[in-house]
Amino acid sequence: MKTNRRQFLTSTALSLASLPLLSSVALGAEPKAKKATAPLPSLAKKSALKLGTVSYNLAMDWDIPTIIANCTEAKFEGVELRTTHQHGVEVTLSPQQRAEVKQRFADSPVALASLGSAFDYHTPDQAKLKRDIAATKEYIVLARDVGATGIKVRPNGLPKEVPVEKTLEQIGRSLRELGEFAQAHGQKIFLEVHGGGTSLLPNIKTIITVANHPSAGVCWNSNATDLAGNGFDYNLDQMKNSILTVHMRDLYLEDYPFRKLLTSLNGIGYNGFCFAEIPGSSDPVRIMKYYRSLWLAYQGLL
Repeated sequence: MKTNRRQFLTSTALSLASLPLLSSVALGAEPKAKKATAPLPSLAKKSALKLGTVSYNLAMDWDIPTIIANCTEAKFEGVELRTTHQHGVEVTLSPQQRAEVKQRFADSPVALASLGSAFDYHTPDQAKLKRDIAATKEYIVLARDVGATGIKVRPNGLPKEVPVEKTLEQIGRSLRELGEFAQAHGQKIFLEVHGGGTSLLPNIKTIITVANHPSAGVCWNSNATDLAGNGFDYNLDQMKNSILTVHMRDLYLEDYPFRKLLTSLNGIGYNGFCFAEIPGSSDPVRIMKYYRSLWLAYQGLL
């Protein structure tokens, strides 16, 4: 078919108009050098609280290098080392070994926050009470030597043959003696809210009042008894000035107001450690990462 003059001019104009586009497509075969892109920032904001783990259960079979490696990968900031576990941080360590433990943690992003003992002071046997207090002092010295900030102790019940008030006073006086000793060594005593009867917050309040020492405070333990009596809000408010550390169970458990706990801790200006006290796992770091995510989410930080 013959092409008339108008069709020819129209076709030519369209061809010329498309040249910049074709040039652009051709140049696309040789892309410009891309600018270096920074890694995506973490969505998590910084919490005033610090997340750690107790070595009880989850980390009971880990040595110190494993504890540091796993906590670092999971972004846990510290650990409470339970006595008698695989890591072997005990009073039998030599001065050189204590210095080595301290240095290992100092060279890592993981803090050795505290030592977790099972010493308690409710026994009516006064000879045993003296032995337990003496043994606690040995662990206070150990905590100082390895770079920790204190040692966790506990009551473990109320002897039936002794009036409750007498037992609570005995625990409180023991705690005061240990608080004085701890203060002299730059340490603190963390009284775990623990034991039948002694886990009731009014009884813990009595013990702390008797102790009356700035180096003796409470390890909040996230027990069902925190909801007893006048309820969670009242109980936490009564203890808010005495909380030095916090233990938490699995955060998915619906029998405890963990979101309210974390919100309340932030509200009272607590900036210490929240230690995960959870069962062991065949995939522990993955579990720790999930735990941290939920811990942040409950604070509105993720």
